Amino acid sequence: MVGKSEWESMNGHKGKVLWFTGLSGSGKSTLATATEKELFQRGIRCVVLDGDQLRSGINRDLGFTDEDRRENLRRAAEIASLFLSVGFIVLVPMISPSSEARSAIRQRFEPETYMEIYIKCSIEECERRDPKGLYRKARSGLIKQFTGIDSLYEPPLEAELTVDTDSEPIKQCVQALVDLILRD
Repeated sequence: MVGKSEWESMNGHKGKVLWFTGLSGSGKSTLATATEKELFQRGIRCVVLDGDQLRSGINRDLGFTDEDRRENLRRAAEIASLFLSVGFIVLVPMISPSSEARSAIRQRFEPETYMEIYIKCSIEECERRDPKGLYRKARSGLIKQFTGIDSLYEPPLEAELTVDTDSEPIKQCVQALVDLILRD
């Protein structure tokens, strides 16, 4: 079996998992895909494991109970681990609302391979953006247990990077992410 260090040597970079957390509409997926594009242009092997895409595929059997949310995150972490084992940069944009769940994910990885990225954005701005109309549905009672409305979101206390999409342009946020990835 080819080892991770051999893959990293061939790839020309170390593998890492960047776990993007933040409210719906904060810009997690937008930043992950823009960062992926920048890394790809630099010849860096990377992949985005988008929470919405995972929910429409491998996690389509899961609902939004606390247990299903934990399983959704666990599966995403396992998939990220597979890509990490072949030296990829893995960008995982998922709300991941609880500090307990994020702590369990962090423990799944070696410290030097995992970075939590807090996509900070006010609930007001997320609702203003509301790209999928989810906040409107949650406010009208059509969606129950919606994170940030009637389900708790706990901002991370020890993220490796916080980007504020309320005040920072996307290009600046992407540059901060690329700088973090290429730091070592």
